[in-house]
Amino acid sequence: MESTLHGKHHHGVGAEPTTDLRDPVCGMAVSVISEDHVQHDGRDYYFCSPKCGDKFRASPATYLQPLVEGPPSAAAGRTIYTCPMHPEIRRPAPGNCPICGMGLEPLMPSLDEEENPELRDFRLRFWWTLPLSVAVFALAMFGHIVFPGGLRYQNWIELGLSTPVVLWAGWPFFVRFAQSIRHRSPNMWTLIGSGVGAAYGYSVVATFAPELFPPTFATHAGRIGVYYEAAAVIVSLTLLGQILELRARSQTSAAIKLLMGLAPKTARRILPDGSEEDVPLTHIHIGDALRVRPGEKVPVDGTVTEGQSAVDESMLTGEPMPVTKRSGDKVIGATLNTSGSLIVRADKVGAQTMLSQIVQMVAQAQRSRAPMQRLADVVAGYFVMVVIAIAVLTLLAWGVFGPQPSWVYGFVNAVAVLIIACPCALGLATPMSIMAATGRAATQGILFRDAAAIEGLRKVDTLIVDKTGTLTEGRPVFDRVVAMPGFTDADVLRMAASIDQGSEHPLARAIVDQAVKNNLVLEKPASFESSSGIGVRGELGGQHIALGNTALMDEEKIDWSSLALQAEDLRGQGASVMYLAANRHLVGIIAVSDPIKASSLAALNALRDAGLLVIMATGDGETTANAVAKRLGITEVYGEVKPRDKLALVERLQQAGKVVAMAGDGINDAPALAKADVGIAMGTGTDVAINSAHLTLVKGDLLAIARARTLSLDTVRNMRQNLGFAFIYNALGIPLAAGLLYPFTGQLLSPVIAALAMSLSSVSVITNALRLRRSAG
Repeated sequence: MESTLHGKHHHGVGAEPTTDLRDPVCGMAVSVISEDHVQHDGRDYYFCSPKCGDKFRASPATYLQPLVEGPPSAAAGRTIYTCPMHPEIRRPAPGNCPICGMGLEPLMPSLDEEENPELRDFRLRFWWTLPLSVAVFALAMFGHIVFPGGLRYQNWIELGLSTPVVLWAGWPFFVRFAQSIRHRSPNMWTLIGSGVGAAYGYSVVATFAPELFPPTFATHAGRIGVYYEAAAVIVSLTLLGQILELRARSQTSAAIKLLMGLAPKTARRILPDGSEEDVPLTHIHIGDALRVRPGEKVPVDGTVTEGQSAVDESMLTGEPMPVTKRSGDKVIGATLNTSGSLIVRADKVGAQTMLSQIVQMVAQAQRSRAPMQRLADVVAGYFVMVVIAIAVLTLLAWGVFGPQPSWVYGFVNAVAVLIIACPCALGLATPMSIMAATGRAATQGILFRDAAAIEGLRKVDTLIVDKTGTLTEGRPVFDRVVAMPGFTDADVLRMAASIDQGSEHPLARAIVDQAVKNNLVLEKPASFESSSGIGVRGELGGQHIALGNTALMDEEKIDWSSLALQAEDLRGQGASVMYLAANRHLVGIIAVSDPIKASSLAALNALRDAGLLVIMATGDGETTANAVAKRLGITEVYGEVKPRDKLALVERLQQAGKVVAMAGDGINDAPALAKADVGIAMGTGTDVAINSAHLTLVKGDLLAIARARTLSLDTVRNMRQNLGFAFIYNALGIPLAAGLLYPFTGQLLSPVIAALAMSLSSVSVITNALRLRRSAG
């Protein structure tokens, strides 16, 4: 390495060797240590081009501020911007990606972030100039019908209508076009900029100096044909596409914002003298004692030191049952304390909490997806070079070998090549299919987040499903009663529901709801005591009633063995079981379960028939998970998994060459949903899961996955047909524009015919795409 540096060691005393060969200005990787380098504060920095080196020399501090990943607080208030397509690009300020031209987005959004300024700007430009584009298009296409004798100043009128569209609305595209040239990175902006610029520039010359053109280029009205309508329409269509894309991309940050919003803003800290104060969450330190009152969220990850309460962790675990927490138990920040008061010692704060880690996992998974547009950029780059090469060859061939005025013919035909190669139909091919398909899908309760989700779903061969809320309903309901001899099912249910009237536990609500449904008359207990984690006790009609698990029965010295086998059988079916005793004698057992959705079995069978491997991964216990999996025919099951475990499972399957879809409904599913090739959220689940996923099933019905997969196949087939139309148009149009038929026919492609061909190409693409509204899914 040192030999490439003029044979000298350039590191200052005590400086670390350069290991990250990345341009600090543009963020691009420097594959070989370049001769152009700068030594600053004892360290060498290398650049992809002399221009980046000059910028760095002018202001090194601008480019050397530390780029901190993580929640906004960790970055000391400084926002870093990155490209969605090229995450290696990092900038300290907004701008455009030097590789693809896409607008940079914040690495980590903030809760007070306003609407994307680029989206707001493009929307303003689009709506203000759309009437002008429509007017110039109508005049160009139908002017000869409205004015049979020709409109004397039509070219000047079209110039006036199209100039605001091209020079104001299209200005951001010309900026990106210039950047693609400067960075030597041909992309779609190179095509759009060259096409719009050529169409508009040619038309301006034809308007101001028509005498430069051969008489054959004059219309029947005596004016030179122009391409103002092509330039204006391309700008408007491109703006519309960018608006739709930016709106879809804004959903990426929505998931992270919802996650950030879960954390409480303040915490109640207990001071050494015993007094208490409310302080901002950012002021909490490891080891602080915090009081969490009933109904409050746990502020940070910690350990319970005093108190006992049921904590609802469903927002992070996806499981509906509150978990009893006692002294020594761990609690998770952002979970809800439902009943008792707790004193918690702060163990993890800031970026170390589980919520912050999930935020980081979601953000990292979303950034790590390789967008399909990378391939489109590569193809566009070659396409641009081919078109430019053809245009140059056309100019030279006509200039050297063509009839007089040969160079005028050469210039006109070269411009015609650039114009007819402008990606109008190519630009419509995919967006029109996507718009038609997403509209059709929405009527079936299927919401795609972007085109990549539609394109990717057809390739999926492995589906990971969560249990609670995905395969099951996600809420406990009464299952059944097993009564001891001498008691009826109604007796057991009535006593249990009567004693449970004072409890807020989801299992208690399920029992009370069933009793009300059965029109049972409930008694008011004379006393009631909740023993968190094991059950409830009370006095009912002069009898001492106990309802709970085996631990409660043991405390009450009640023999529960006579119903142990039935209870274990019910647990094996996925139910939660409670024992009921009256006056120290066992009365019966009550089972409450999370029922499997009616459509789950049929949906899984349909997916298996389509060749998909179905895997269950749930935070629920192994026994319950295996019981549900057995009933649904799932052979590969992972129980008691944490959010990071689900993410690791997705990554492991992807590394094995699988194309993975993940279906879930909880916040704990969000990292895996974002990392999966296609994340599928239940519309009945959390907003975080929905915004992390690529596909949402509004009704939470897994049968919709099979319909969505069929829709994916139909849509991709439609897009390929559209791209075929567009490429055939270019394949035929470019040689005609270059004058290939002139030696045989003596005719060149006139502007009117070229405009008509371009319109027909777009119409064919739109008509084919609209078929999806009737046939897809």
